[in-house]
Amino acid sequence: MPLEAVESPRLYRQIADQLRHLIDRQEFPVGARLPPERELAEKLGVSRPSVREALIALEVEGRVRIRMGSGVYVIDPPRPVPSAILVSDDAPEGPFEVLKARELVESAICAEAGGQATGEDLARLDEILRGMGAPGLPSDELVALDRAFHVAIAGILGNSVLARFVGTLFDQRINPYFQQLASYFESETSWRAAVAEHRVIRDALAAGSGEAASTAMRRHLRCSQERFSQSFGEGGSSGQESVNSCQASKN
Repeated sequence: MPLEAVESPRLYRQIADQLRHLIDRQEFPVGARLPPERELAEKLGVSRPSVREALIALEVEGRVRIRMGSGVYVIDPPRPVPSAILVSDDAPEGPFEVLKARELVESAICAEAGGQATGEDLARLDEILRGMGAPGLPSDELVALDRAFHVAIAGILGNSVLARFVGTLFDQRINPYFQQLASYFESETSWRAAVAEHRVIRDALAAGSGEAASTAMRRHLRCSQERFSQSFGEGGSSGQESVNSCQASKN
């Protein structure tokens, strides 16, 4: 398969460009199944998350369809292709890039916030967690509460720049690529896991341990990455093993 190794801060765009070019050349005709993520990652010399970001971008663009339990298939593109969702210099950051950035930033914030959380701060976190635990909440409400939790932690430091920055990073998930990825892997079960991880962070802050809070936040955002890395069901090792490993690490 004529694929070239790529190097770029935004690898998923270059990967999507290569795959789109091969589709246009009929290397992968309409109806064809693309190689599994693992094989694409090996041939391109990139990580599987970067490949996944590219496949999600191509699905949003209307070039492929992901069939859970089967794989990724080429489809007839829409006519015309909506320019707003094309992979371009103006395209949003990849979901895994955003989650990794959040892991680094928010774990550092938790390390500082460990000894500074007031009773009012903890009451706000408890209120958000109660809201997230309510049954039957629609996804948009859960996302809003999730955002509020992370911004509230940044707010413990009393630095409006940090709080705004955390909110801005979180808002990167409100784009077509992240929403498409979430449509496959977010569920009542995944949200319950996220809320449980939030409670560990809250308890570490209440105990005044910045180290424990930082570790809990890092684990939470790594687990989020692993939840979004579960297999599309196309063979090979599945991301479910990573999720199980993530859950085991909390026990």
